[in-house]
Amino acid sequence: MKAHDGMYIGGAWRPAAATDTIAVVNPADEQVIAHVPAGTAVDVDDAVRAARAAFPGWAATPPAERAARIGALRDVLAARKDEIAATVTAELGSPLPMSQAVHAGVPVLVAGSYAELAATYAFEERHGNSTVLLEPVGVVGAITPWNYPLHQIVAKVAPALAAGCTVVLKPAEDTPLTAQLFAEATEEAGLPAGVFNLVTGLGPVAGQALAGHEDVDLVSFTGSTAVGKQIGATAGGAVKRVALELGGKSANVILPGADLAKAVNVGVANVMSNSGQTCSAWTRMLVDADRYEEAVALAAAAVAKYVPGERVGPLVNAKQRARVRGYIEKGIEEGARVVAGGPDAPLPTGYYVSPTVFADVTPEMAIAQEEIFGPVISILKYEDEDDALRIANGTVYGLAGAVWAADDTEAVAFARRMDTGQVDINGGRFNPLAPFGGYKQSGVGRELGSHGLAEYLQTKSLQF
Repeated sequence: MKAHDGMYIGGAWRPAAATDTIAVVNPADEQVIAHVPAGTAVDVDDAVRAARAAFPGWAATPPAERAARIGALRDVLAARKDEIAATVTAELGSPLPMSQAVHAGVPVLVAGSYAELAATYAFEERHGNSTVLLEPVGVVGAITPWNYPLHQIVAKVAPALAAGCTVVLKPAEDTPLTAQLFAEATEEAGLPAGVFNLVTGLGPVAGQALAGHEDVDLVSFTGSTAVGKQIGATAGGAVKRVALELGGKSANVILPGADLAKAVNVGVANVMSNSGQTCSAWTRMLVDADRYEEAVALAAAAVAKYVPGERVGPLVNAKQRARVRGYIEKGIEEGARVVAGGPDAPLPTGYYVSPTVFADVTPEMAIAQEEIFGPVISILKYEDEDDALRIANGTVYGLAGAVWAADDTEAVAFARRMDTGQVDINGGRFNPLAPFGGYKQSGVGRELGSHGLAEYLQTKSLQF
């Protein structure tokens, strides 16, 4: 795979401050496919300085011109979809159809939505005798995860650019090649030098330097709740704004009267997508006692169609594979019943885990409380709707969820009582304009749509 041996700073590829590199491994065959530089605090400082220097000019650029540049970026990403998909498949292990449709396709939609928003958003409002100005926060430090490498970049960078902010991106060390392709796309789209900057590196080094840099005005982070807490503490010490999209343990609530077969099959597909490496995955399936065993049988049959190496890719690295297999073993120790899959490796090569379904799961079990981040589903039984709500709300997380019922009115009534940031009703489709983010320990702030743009703005009022 093609890889740059430098950082993208100030509109050019520059040599890294140090010679250390990070190996990029294909998780499907465990082979090294490239090396990228391991950035240091020196590289981060250079990038932040470039972003700071570019900020006044970009902030003063009329929104229509910013919209045009984001639109050009969307067009470049669309033109390079095949290259992007192949790169994501190589460094993440995602099956190629998934990479084409989701990893390469969705970012084009999101970038397009911000091209439109930048041109139409009301950056000034009149309230009584006051004019309220919505102005860019400043320099944004964006730290993105490996599970949706391009989507998470676009979901942060596009609204920041639309707001008039400049950006320094530190992508996940497992998937830096996709980030380098994005840097090339910003250059091809004609973004002014310094508006977007890229530093590859390890989280404890480059990520920490970016989060703690005194000239970064906002840190936008997607990743684990544990790391999010550290970033929040660092930012709090400097009274720095943060946007945190963290972990999840989302409930798929199937109410009596719902189409059980459809709810189970869509729920299984939701968790198996991206090998279960999705923070919003509906990993807890809640079913009423009368239909519980039928749901278990349906889930086991549905999961059998997700063959590792075909419809399900590997996990991103050996550490993640060990973590997920450890949770499967923990579920067995806790007394849950394995009805599909298990801890054994399904293939001799690659970081694969067998798609696994647990029955007889109780709410206090670790597999029902903690984020596993793999192709593992826990099926829980409830007695009535109040019991289902108690179970659904009974974790420290609140990122997403689903409700299935005989009609939308019944499902919406239940969803209104859920402590979570986004709920799909009877299989509601993905909407790139809908705000995404969490309650409780699933995060602070929102991404996507106008709410995502608002994260990168600050408010000034003029009275006259």
